[in-house]
Amino acid sequence: MIPEPKLRHSFTLRVELDAPIEMGMGRAGMRRIIPIIGGAALGPDVKGEVMNLGADWQTLFADGASHLDTRYAVRTGDGAVIEIVNVGERHGPDEVIARLARGEDVDPSEYYMRTAARLETGDARYAWVNHMIFVCAGLRKASAVEIAYYAVE
Repeated sequence: MIPEPKLRHSFTLRVELDAPIEMGMGRAGMRRIIPIIGGAALGPDVKGEVMNLGADWQTLFADGASHLDTRYAVRTGDGAVIEIVNVGERHGPDEVIARLARGEDVDPSEYYMRTAARLETGDARYAWVNHMIFVCAGLRKASAVEIAYYAVE
């Protein structure tokens, strides 16, 4: 019998964002870059700081949906550096997306924000992340996002 995948909460990131850089209309939709300027990794498996580098390269489609394409890094409390590449989608009713765009706090049950993440490190203490699939759920705030990472076991 094929085993049923299980999800285990591994860590949550609180990611601080700078103001978006608007690129204008691209081939697929409106493009913008949102710089990542800091934050925290809140265990249980990974604890540390979100480094002041990286960005979310977003595509906004005519129907209000956003394709999220982020790359950033975490420095753990014990000195390891873990790269995170996180790709996914955010969408919801027009009025909810408009509230998010205005920077309002919106209950994450009112919209969909899901991603799949690949993590990589050369630090032997965290080598397990190189071989794990992570799925994530997130929420958007005015100048931050929070993303819960679940290891697929």
